[in-house]
Amino acid sequence: MAAFARIRLVMLSGVACSILAACGADGVASPGEGVIVIPAPTPTPTPTPTPTPTPPATVTPAANCPTIAGPDQLANLGTVSGPGGEWRNCGFPTRFTATTAIPKVAGVLYSLPGRVDVGTDQGATTTNNVVTLTIDPGVTIFGATGVSFLTVNRGNRIDAVGTPTQPIIFTGRGNVVGSAGDQTSQLWGGVVLLGRAPITDCLAPGATPGTAACERDTEGTSNALYGGAQPGDNSGRLSYVQIRYSGFILSSNSELQGLTPSGVGNNTQIDHVQIHNSSDDGIEVFGGRVNMKHLVITGAEDDGLDTDVGYKGNIQYVIGVQREGGAVGDSMMEIDSNGNEDAVPRQNVAISNFTYIHRNNAAGNGVSILVRGGADYTFANGLIVAPGFRCLGLNSATTINPVNPALDEAGPPVFRSVSLQCNATPFRGTSGVTDAQVQSIFEAGTNNRSNYVPSLTSLFINGATETGFTPFDAKTLNAFFDTTAYVGAVRDANDTWYQGWTCNSSTANFGTTSRACSAIPTT
Repeated sequence: MAAFARIRLVMLSGVACSILAACGADGVASPGEGVIVIPAPTPTPTPTPTPTPTPPATVTPAANCPTIAGPDQLANLGTVSGPGGEWRNCGFPTRFTATTAIPKVAGVLYSLPGRVDVGTDQGATTTNNVVTLTIDPGVTIFGATGVSFLTVNRGNRIDAVGTPTQPIIFTGRGNVVGSAGDQTSQLWGGVVLLGRAPITDCLAPGATPGTAACERDTEGTSNALYGGAQPGDNSGRLSYVQIRYSGFILSSNSELQGLTPSGVGNNTQIDHVQIHNSSDDGIEVFGGRVNMKHLVITGAEDDGLDTDVGYKGNIQYVIGVQREGGAVGDSMMEIDSNGNEDAVPRQNVAISNFTYIHRNNAAGNGVSILVRGGADYTFANGLIVAPGFRCLGLNSATTINPVNPALDEAGPPVFRSVSLQCNATPFRGTSGVTDAQVQSIFEAGTNNRSNYVPSLTSLFINGATETGFTPFDAKTLNAFFDTTAYVGAVRDANDTWYQGWTCNSSTANFGTTSRACSAIPTT
């Protein structure tokens, strides 16, 4: 957690904890292992992003809030003004009790008054879907207070599907009124998805992990239960969505991320999602079986992507960029935690086509990717640019144990076509693992290199060097993956999957069709 966020914690925790009772688990999302400061070689300069102009004030408020189907109506909270104009502020109810559609209406923004629930918890053993919240393309929803967040409870769904030109935006009030900038975070909570798929680290003593008796309460909340025995559970869909300036801190090690899929099943669809300037992790996955594609994580103050408690899934196409300068941003990936390391289901994840740009030396974990807790992982077609410190850390002897089906153990982490630009000591072993063992595991893979000299353009687009690397066919891991003829997240300048639906900041610029993160769309 970034230092300035900890300072704000002292001021905020007294108020916040009286509103929500946080729940964390032993051995989940530990704060790191101390900062290693190593003189950094001078990195290859990156192009200065071209700022996206803020549009002139053109919006006028709608006369009224729209009427929506069902018993849960919107509250007309007057108007809210910002650099883009003036909008009608239509407040969500604290709970949606019936299936509801939120329309895109000119001159309307929607707000979360605090915690907003989609449906009520249906428990671990039900199989039905009760309430679906549909959000139309182009809708903007803002958290009215720091403790505002959206929770989709077990047995209910969200259907938030934007388009490449009309993304759905979740943000905080400061973004609307024009006070959010490149260093802003923690304006509101985030989006929490709760499912009935298997997890570990059960709340009930004696419950068997991976069964319907094993459930947990989501970190940073209370009465937000998840877990069950349904790998194919469906919590809905998030596509072409931005989640900006999230991550409200409640107490030490208890905070909301931008997006928190918890016990979410593999029939849930998450793709084309950007998390921008979360004060904690960009995305933290707690167990479940969800698969994800086309993720953009910019400016996270803790880890970009954090995975825990028995998560088994597949992830493809990830652009991760930390803020330039300053003491914010930990690892690009923090994987599992020590303690309860042989719990079954054991975490086992495959990630392919990722480009990670570490633009500072602030990682409290001391490495760009930290794997621990006995987790199993396969990394394929990855590029890591972290010239100021180490790239890869393995912690705990359980993390490098050999294959053992009885323990759901797939063996040490596997690396296929992964290239690292790090400091002079790229590998770090701790808690029973040596640096030499980490290096040996990395080099046992195929087409890996730790002497990578990037030729990336526009910060994250493959250049001539990357084009010359031999890719690995990730489809051999799981049918979810696309077979690509390239490594990294972005093939070349003609590969534009990230454009339009993302937002630009000083951290990363995604082109002229993407708008500024500091601005609210006026159309």
